[in-house]
Amino acid sequence: MGEITSFSDRTKASLREALLDAATELLTEHGFTALRMADVAARAGVSRQTVYNEFGNKASLAEAVVLRTTSEFLEGIRLRVQDAPHLLDGIREAVVYTIEHARENRLVAAALGTGAGEDLLPLLTTKGEPILTAATEVAAGQYREFEPALSPESAALLAETVVRLSLSHLVMPTHSADEAAASVVAVLAPSVRALTTDSSTME
Repeated sequence: MGEITSFSDRTKASLREALLDAATELLTEHGFTALRMADVAARAGVSRQTVYNEFGNKASLAEAVVLRTTSEFLEGIRLRVQDAPHLLDGIREAVVYTIEHARENRLVAAALGTGAGEDLLPLLTTKGEPILTAATEVAAGQYREFEPALSPESAALLAETVVRLSLSHLVMPTHSADEAAASVVAVLAPSVRALTTDSSTME
């Protein structure tokens, strides 16, 4: 019975991935407004009802696409940051990775550019709370691994600040990835020192 369930789960997971792949391509090509569940179904080779059964509606499908893209970024950041010698080095690596790879990612590049994908930008910004929450939680956990003296609240504050600043640099790219990362680190360095010193003094 376990094997059957496992096969069923794998089949469901691969269907979901295929639908997310199709939706990602269509969002990149045509944007959110023009996205149709029927087109996602056709590209994935399934019925339209299958897409509705899996995601419920267009907004949920788009959010799932964005969250999958976010999780891929967070895994890339984790791998890039894990060997950094210090928290601030880790933050610098995370910001550089985020900006460089966002500009290379077709979906994010479409959202940041003009034309068909322009209406995707709210999914990353004004409606981007799921991204902010997920990224903040992961980053805060990493920060406490670097600096155990950081309280959960302080780690969350730093993490949310880094995520918000990274998004800001993405949306208004006036600097290179390295320059943006250097400015984020320069602003946060005094806070990191104060928070880690205060926390260790309080213990």
